[in-house]
Amino acid sequence: MKDDNFLREMNARHLWHPMGHPGDAQKNAPKIIKGAEGVEIIDLDGHRAVDAVGGLWCVNLGYSNDAVKQAISDQLWELPYYSAFAGTSNPAAIEASYAVQEFFAEDGMSRVFFTSGGSDSVDTALRMARQYHRLRGEPTRTKFLSLKKGYHGTHWGGASVNGNNRFRITYEPLLPGCFHLPSPYTYRNPFNETDPAKLAENIAAAMVDEIEFQDPSTIAAFIMEPIQGAGGVIVPDASFMKHMREVCDRYGILLISDEVICGFGRTGDWTGARHWGVKPDMMTVAKGITSGYFPVGGVLLSDKVADVFESAGPEGSIWTGYTYSAHPVGAAAVVACLSETQRLDTKSNAAARGTQLYDGVCKLAEKYDIIGDVRGGHGLMTGIELVSDRAAKTPMDAETMKRVHQTAYEAGAMVRLGAHNILMSPPLTITEAEVDRIIAALDKGFAAA
Repeated sequence: MKDDNFLREMNARHLWHPMGHPGDAQKNAPKIIKGAEGVEIIDLDGHRAVDAVGGLWCVNLGYSNDAVKQAISDQLWELPYYSAFAGTSNPAAIEASYAVQEFFAEDGMSRVFFTSGGSDSVDTALRMARQYHRLRGEPTRTKFLSLKKGYHGTHWGGASVNGNNRFRITYEPLLPGCFHLPSPYTYRNPFNETDPAKLAENIAAAMVDEIEFQDPSTIAAFIMEPIQGAGGVIVPDASFMKHMREVCDRYGILLISDEVICGFGRTGDWTGARHWGVKPDMMTVAKGITSGYFPVGGVLLSDKVADVFESAGPEGSIWTGYTYSAHPVGAAAVVACLSETQRLDTKSNAAARGTQLYDGVCKLAEKYDIIGDVRGGHGLMTGIELVSDRAAKTPMDAETMKRVHQTAYEAGAMVRLGAHNILMSPPLTITEAEVDRIIAALDKGFAAA
């Protein structure tokens, strides 16, 4: 590897970064993360910080899980790659498919189609939803419903069902036939409703209205995150996903649960849908399936969906896929990661430490009036919405947000900015003392603002 001076000189010179302006990266050099240990990241200057972002909602097991690293290493020596397109398979992929089926059996999932990541998984699920209805003799079901504030990746289909215009406007027109419902966002919503249960009922009614307006025979699927992540950690009422399930059943619409962030213990249960007591028709997964150690995603299917494909003629063939679908090294990482996830019972720690983090931030909200709203309390997902005027709910300006972020980092915690929100999703292996370090760093960040 090149020396540190070379890395500093070349930083952002040739590399364009996702989700940012290339010119800004050249003017404000990105932090270079050179190492990691446990739940800490280490930058080029040797500064250590608790990674309250968990990489990108994904490093559930922390950075030092030897079992997953060893599985990857062993598989590289045995079979570094082979295609899983029709006609060939590999032992690791077969074992991974069985492990995934066992993990998600309680959610009613029985099949898996492996992808390279979350965006792949969403696009594949949308395609399969359309094909499912075509196989059942309802080819007019091509439209999709989703939620405002929702995030479903950056591919064409995912961007189309995304509910945040930052990921849409630059690339429009996108996929036609995608319609967005209000988010279960009690702090800001078009109904001015602060009661989460009543808001859930209002959105369900809006969903029915939209379906009737579009014509039920044209709607293929509704996709949602059980807890909206990148949109600001928006936690719905416990009744919300059940309402969505009931409406989907009433109109013959598939319910796709986007578990890319929520799955594998993040919400304090093994899946977000299970957290709310709902069984979807399909699930999309990625991130925590390998703790970010290898790029793997998947679409999970219930028997209801799988049976339609498997009993169909040639038209049931899956004409989509990826070079790295069921990659043997990724599959080995999946098997090891699921085993470690269950052995460490990360969902229980996520529930306990998530409550600690949420309660700690709520106490900071009593101290700082720039904190407009605190969201979380269900596993290790916490969002903090900053305002310049609490009474008017005026969103905080970008420069102040950056000051909070930088001060918190210098104080020992890496957090993530999402517009005027601070988003946190630390590794599910984090300790009580490490959560306290995040809260202390945030305290200093808010004080600096």
